[in-house]
Amino acid sequence: MACNIYTQHGANVLGNANGTAAGVAPLAHLAIYKVCSSSSDGCFESDILAAMDAVIDDGVDVISISSGGRSTRFYEDNLALGAFSAVQKGISVICSAGNDGPAHTTLVNGAPWILTVGASTTDRSLRGTAVLGNNVEFNGESVFPLDSPPLPPQLPLLYPGMNGVLAASLCDAESLNDTSIVKGKIVLCRIESTRSRRTEQGQRVKDAGGTAMILMNMDYQGFTTSTDVYAIPATNVNYEDGLTILSYLNSTSTPTATIEFKGTITGDRKSPTVADFSARGPNYESQGILKPDVVGPGVNILAAWPNLAANNNTRSNYFEMISGTSVSCPHLSGVAALIKSAHPDWSPAAIKSAIMTSADVVDRENHPIMDEEHLPADAFAIGAGYVNPARASDPGLIYDIAPDDYIPYLCGLNYTSRKVSKILLRRAHCSAVPIIHEGQLNYPSFAIRLRSPSQTFTRTVTNVGVAVSSYNVEDVAPHGISMVVTPETLNFTRLNEKSTYEVSFRGSEYVGDTFDSRQGYILWKSAKHSVRIPIAAFHL
Repeated sequence: MACNIYTQHGANVLGNANGTAAGVAPLAHLAIYKVCSSSSDGCFESDILAAMDAVIDDGVDVISISSGGRSTRFYEDNLALGAFSAVQKGISVICSAGNDGPAHTTLVNGAPWILTVGASTTDRSLRGTAVLGNNVEFNGESVFPLDSPPLPPQLPLLYPGMNGVLAASLCDAESLNDTSIVKGKIVLCRIESTRSRRTEQGQRVKDAGGTAMILMNMDYQGFTTSTDVYAIPATNVNYEDGLTILSYLNSTSTPTATIEFKGTITGDRKSPTVADFSARGPNYESQGILKPDVVGPGVNILAAWPNLAANNNTRSNYFEMISGTSVSCPHLSGVAALIKSAHPDWSPAAIKSAIMTSADVVDRENHPIMDEEHLPADAFAIGAGYVNPARASDPGLIYDIAPDDYIPYLCGLNYTSRKVSKILLRRAHCSAVPIIHEGQLNYPSFAIRLRSPSQTFTRTVTNVGVAVSSYNVEDVAPHGISMVVTPETLNFTRLNEKSTYEVSFRGSEYVGDTFDSRQGYILWKSAKHSVRIPIAAFHL
């Protein structure tokens, strides 16, 4: 199916987040290929690969794939194989990092020719404030019709999980079977991990006679809260606030609460933060390539949706609030399309470099971007940072990679010539190329091991900014790593001129058997541009 996407006025979910919806690249032409079904069969890799072959034949500029299986060898990964064929044709491939975070080594789609995208919050929330009987308030996330009558000032508050049973804390059907206890109350539940299960929680509370529901995060979800459409009034509070509510329940024999729905609130100064579900590196198959590459908006995003809002099927509303790296992926695809429009001769690697080196690493308060625990996000969560579309079209310098440049890299992964040939779809001979360490690929980031011996890598940049320009280096080595960048100044006299610099790392002694990650960066600054690449040093 092909179509043009412009704008949609009056986009909202039950009156929330009302406004004009538009894509990142609103005048782009979209070709949509169905590869998944709503049945239990899901998505077959053969269908995905067939669609990618069709995409290449149709001559698109950008492929957006909000899908991914398990991490595996690149020559066994059909999505990576199809993506490489696309890149050889000059087509950028943007993929989701996966939703199995926040644990490390959960990332998928880690091939270096793919732009791998994690998910982060935006500065907008749909406010549902839980107000306890002691007048303490907790701001949560909620989608509820704004024209609905408000809840009573206070209602009895019930927590089925007071007995310490996990199923009861999730408000399973058995814990709610005594409707005489549940009826007319606000029920506190620990939140389920998936959207469908969360909405089922609301339905169970409603069926038991509950009036409203407060969902508290699990510990691993931290401060990442979700907006979902429930069968009853509900709000989702973060883990820390949930613990405080539990303390309140234990402090009184007559706990009460209510929920005040305040609609759309913008201007969160702590945004963006990395979502708890956003999958993390290190990169399973190629640990010397830092992944994800970037993060983008992927939490509580107003999205076009093919069915009506769950709790009121009489409303003509074809939008929902959706979260996932499947949502952040098309944001980056739109940015890639804008760059391709501005620079039609740029390669997929050049477009990826422009996005990565121009990304933001601070939030709206100019503090380091945080993760779901409100701790500084490491490079394996955030990659190069949060996408900045305004800067990406004018990056100053780019790190380019031609398709054949991946051959020495793939051979360096100890792939046989036959396995490399499977990726290239043509004959390759590792004996005929200068095999390189994965860290030597001209990638706009570094991932090095803490206990590695001294290593020296080169990077080559291409001037796409100001013809006559000079860049000076600023660098911060990860803690415990010594780093030297040579030369310290790059001078250019014309556009598309290339310059090479050398980076030497000396690893530290490391004793321990737990994961350890440390961050640094290299920043090239001219009078107009700042070109930054991240460095992650780790022990796994």
